[in-house]
Amino acid sequence: MRPALDILSVGMVTAVGLDAPSACAAIRAGIDGFQETRFKDENDEWLIGAPVPLPANWIGEKRMAHLAAGAIVEAFEEVPEARGQAALILCLAEEDRPGRPVRSTLRLLDRIAEITEVEKHSRSRVVAHGRPSGHVALDHARRMIVSGEIPYVMVAGVDSYLTTLATTYYLKERRLLTSDNPNGFIPGEAAAAVLCGPPRRGGFRLAGLGLSREAASIYNKQDLPLRADGMTSAYRHALGETGIEMNRLGYRISDLIGEQYWFKQTALASIRLVRNPCPSQDLWSPAETLGNVGAAVTPLMLGMALMAARKNYATGNPVLVEASNDAGACGAAVLAARAAW
Repeated sequence: MRPALDILSVGMVTAVGLDAPSACAAIRAGIDGFQETRFKDENDEWLIGAPVPLPANWIGEKRMAHLAAGAIVEAFEEVPEARGQAALILCLAEEDRPGRPVRSTLRLLDRIAEITEVEKHSRSRVVAHGRPSGHVALDHARRMIVSGEIPYVMVAGVDSYLTTLATTYYLKERRLLTSDNPNGFIPGEAAAAVLCGPPRRGGFRLAGLGLSREAASIYNKQDLPLRADGMTSAYRHALGETGIEMNRLGYRISDLIGEQYWFKQTALASIRLVRNPCPSQDLWSPAETLGNVGAAVTPLMLGMALMAARKNYATGNPVLVEASNDAGACGAAVLAARAAW
């Protein structure tokens, strides 16, 4: 089944901007949201993170609800007729991830509906695969839209690594960036939402989508060598649906959170698929300014691509958006800024 949906609008709530235009401008300018947090590392130094500057010190599910609601409300502003007609697919952290800031997904959905003043749609659902959740959500969204059962789908993601349990666990695992660990990530938090709908003339089109799994994940216990089989397969499926080869991509956006593993995976996936001379392709990553924002990252990257296309600073067309998680789940999506591919 070929994809048949457009990204119509975007909303963001991040450490560098509380709406999509300001967040994307800051990310493009390289302005980061890094600061000392209330957490300390094993050397008794303040841990660097990227918290969102909210007007109140909400915590836990209440904080996640307000973050998500802010992004969703912004995405509805451009297409107000979608309010009440859009199903929400909410992207969250993996259920077994240490320090997950959400305990009850049903309660979170109810809180978001209350804050946004948009009644919860009967087809709303949760996808809890961490960073590549947005790719799985796009797959659900296109099926729902192609079937004609619903005119709009809001794909939203919200997440935070700035919890006591999360920072304690990832410090113990030597996964966080500290003064004595350069191979780590900066914990962040964010929310982002993209409104999806049927294709429109001149729209920002989902042209291809690929989902796969990497056996040699960052936590693989068999000590398998990383060949990036999972991400390569995701790339191949997305490019196959689009009908192009790797060298035809304009640029890529990736959830590179800072650890060497993810850079190797992305490099190997691209090298393995280049068959003909390939021009230079820019590689963007929101983690450079926001840190690791978990399940919010794919909707955020989709929003970055949409804003870049609209404001004519994209470094090529089409764009490939990729993400993967610690368990090996991989996703890749190709989007094109023209009416038909």
